[in-house]
Amino acid sequence: MLDIADELSRWVEQGRAFAVATVVAVGGSAPRQPGAALAVDSEGTAIGSVSGGCVEGAVYELCRAAIESGESVVERFGYSDDDAFAVGLTCGGVIDILITPVRQDSPHREVVAAAVAAVAAGDGAAALALARITEGPDELVGRALLVRPGGSYTGTLGGHPALDRVAAAEAGALLDAGRTATVTFGEDGTLCGRPLTLLVESSVPAPRMIVFGAIDFASALVRVGKFLGYRVTVCDARPVFATAARFPDADEVVVDWPHRYLAGTETDGRTVLCVLTHDAKFDVPLLEAALRLPVAYVGAMGSRRTHEDRNRRLREAGVGELELARLRSPIGLDLGARTPEEVALSIGAEIVANRRGGSGVSLTGAHTPIHHDGTEAAGRIGSVA
Repeated sequence: MLDIADELSRWVEQGRAFAVATVVAVGGSAPRQPGAALAVDSEGTAIGSVSGGCVEGAVYELCRAAIESGESVVERFGYSDDDAFAVGLTCGGVIDILITPVRQDSPHREVVAAAVAAVAAGDGAAALALARITEGPDELVGRALLVRPGGSYTGTLGGHPALDRVAAAEAGALLDAGRTATVTFGEDGTLCGRPLTLLVESSVPAPRMIVFGAIDFASALVRVGKFLGYRVTVCDARPVFATAARFPDADEVVVDWPHRYLAGTETDGRTVLCVLTHDAKFDVPLLEAALRLPVAYVGAMGSRRTHEDRNRRLREAGVGELELARLRSPIGLDLGARTPEEVALSIGAEIVANRRGGSGVSLTGAHTPIHHDGTEAAGRIGSVA
């Protein structure tokens, strides 16, 4: 649901009734992951997607029905070759979809409204998790809890008094990891009793991409980084090159020595560092620091000869072999890229493959999964891990 928060927030402000269909479980080669959503308002306007087109029509009608009935329901869609015209997933996967009406009389409307408003506002410290019941007593399905970092929460799931506290703790753990997932426990908040399942959608600030080196390749990489959902910074020690005019798509442009900037800025396990300077006086002190940080990706541009010389200098500076093994250099996948845009695409592809566990080989003739279960959270949902 949080991946379409901008439009849902406007619907809430306008007082519209609507229903949200959210993917809560997948099997096989399903096109969308848990958290992906389609919403329909009382006038029939639709936004979002749950399947890339396979079952959108049927889900649309279920949403219209839920607006009328006010009742939440979970529906399963899978592939069936018994009837070529049956509603199903042509890819052969299976998806479970929670249909939740959000009307003025819905007990979860206030929680949903608060969640989508916070995400839509881009409230930076607005890491939050939205936990909704997808399996359990009929009267509880669709109920929601909004969880903030530190364990505070808004709303109630109903049921046993301990349920909200346990659900908030489970959602908080997923929020800390920036993950969207389902959790199951007893409806009384213990591991016993009738099982109850929650879908926890996490929304965290966009991950960072820091591009070192204000060159023409950097401009193209900034655009790719923004397209992939990163908050992008360009850093270079040369003020004549590091200007906002040259990098209008960057979130910020910093004039500083790269290693000094890296030492003073915030990074985390989702941050990607792209070193495009290919100049030893910048690269070596920068990579010496970067390879010792718990970031997601460190890549450096340069020829194979430059790479070997740089590795020699890094070893002389005390960088160990395990640290060097983290360095992606020459940066990017082998696409035969030549133009700045093509090179940026190859770098972006390597970042995605690294994040999702992909091999980078062509899918044609390969026996690898099309979709991988990556463990990294990608910021906003849609940046679902």
